[in-house]
Amino acid sequence: MQRNLQSVSSEESPTASQSDAASVAATPDRSAGVPPAVAGASRPRTPIWATVVATFFGIGRLKPGPGTWASVATTTLWFLASLATEPASRLWATVVAAALVTLIGIPAATCISRGSGLKDPQFVVIDEVAGQLVALIGSPLVWKSFLAGLILFRVFDILKPFPLRRLERLPEGTGIMVDDLGAGIYALIIMHLLLHFGLLKG
Repeated sequence: MQRNLQSVSSEESPTASQSDAASVAATPDRSAGVPPAVAGASRPRTPIWATVVATFFGIGRLKPGPGTWASVATTTLWFLASLATEPASRLWATVVAAALVTLIGIPAATCISRGSGLKDPQFVVIDEVAGQLVALIGSPLVWKSFLAGLILFRVFDILKPFPLRRLERLPEGTGIMVDDLGAGIYALIIMHLLLHFGLLKG
């Protein structure tokens, strides 16, 4: 009798294992697209500095459209900063600011991505700050050009023309940042074409 029970048990065991395997296979992988460092159950604690930088001092928590809020804040702050900057230094000051924001933004966004388990959290807006600064490089200190830079950057950041969608696929903070830098370059080119043809004077 015991042998019969053992036989039945050994016959049912593979079936149960197959059922468990099928159940696991059918379960959707919610970590798809998330870097390996955040795909597991245990996630690293996000440093405070990374949260402050990535959300641009909390602006990323504003709704609706945290990216737009960040772009408006960046444009306004940089307009005020430009008023206190020598005209001959404004172009390079904008270039340096965009570079510094990018350099600190990539590791900050990476920390947030790993800590949250999200590929591109909506509250991370340091990428919009960097991209908006790129869009304002060489802009005359007049409201029309700054407004044009703001609008153009938001349009390209939302539409994401080629190859910005592909840039998003880059890992962690790099992917978060570089597509917005690309949108800033698109906006920069169009704005300077408008300036060239005299459409943004005064």
